[in-house]
Amino acid sequence: MALGFETIATGLGFPEGPVAMADGSVLFVEIENQTLSRVQPGQKPEVVARLPGGPNGAAIGPDGAAYVCNNGGVYTFEQFGPGVRVPGPPPDSFQGGCIQRVDLATGEVTLLYDSCCGRRLIAPDDLVFDKAGGFWFTDTGYQDEAAIHKGAVYYATIDGGSIVRKAEVAMPNGVGLSPDGMTVYVSDTLFGRLWALDLDADSNVKPGPVPQVMPGRVIATLPGFQWLDSLKVEAGGRVCVGTIFTGGLTVFSPDGATEHVPVDDIFTTNLCFGGPDMQDVFITASSTGRILKGRWPRPGLQLVFNG
Repeated sequence: MALGFETIATGLGFPEGPVAMADGSVLFVEIENQTLSRVQPGQKPEVVARLPGGPNGAAIGPDGAAYVCNNGGVYTFEQFGPGVRVPGPPPDSFQGGCIQRVDLATGEVTLLYDSCCGRRLIAPDDLVFDKAGGFWFTDTGYQDEAAIHKGAVYYATIDGGSIVRKAEVAMPNGVGLSPDGMTVYVSDTLFGRLWALDLDADSNVKPGPVPQVMPGRVIATLPGFQWLDSLKVEAGGRVCVGTIFTGGLTVFSPDGATEHVPVDDIFTTNLCFGGPDMQDVFITASSTGRILKGRWPRPGLQLVFNG
């Protein structure tokens, strides 16, 4: 499926975590520039807050504030080609990331979580709110020359008082909820795999088919060398995932069928849906520092909270 896109922002420092706001603007983070920013189509982006470390994902909470996964500066950035910058290995100074709250009116930043059960969060990446007002988030861990430091999937509340480790995934990145709220979708970056974590009535993750090694059900694993990044869910239940190296978006049907939407950036990392009919799509073309806008053939799922 080929779509046409217009560029609404350029010159950004590895943008991620787009959020379509009710006024038509797009909220987003810049990992390399360490900011939370906002752009109105046709205007220049404006910085909302400065977030030292590596703001990696954002979502609007029930109180209207922005909640940010900050990876703590897990990436260095390096030139990959003309006009292309990509993440590199962690710097020696890396110690771990956190979850932050940002007041959109004042830019005030509050630390919510940097650990769980005495264990430091590694590199929080992406988050999604449920109808109860809590949020699921991923911690990607990280990869260096010697090992994969595994990440996990967590559930937390906005008061800073409750955080629970829900599932272990090798390198969880994108996270989203099914339309009925009973399945958490998680993309595993290095394995190019989309997981479905089914929930019981108490929002606990049901065991996978092989509980000792599987956090949930496998929707599909992409062939060849393709990494998966962040995701959003369509109103009809398909899952759209930023796809690295092949460049673009992979659309997963619940039955495992896939479709690729090409984008001219090898680090197409994330997307969000907006507009009156939820068919406007905003895409972070991260390695070339752009945010793109297009029209999606189907409506995206309306998030529980927006701006």
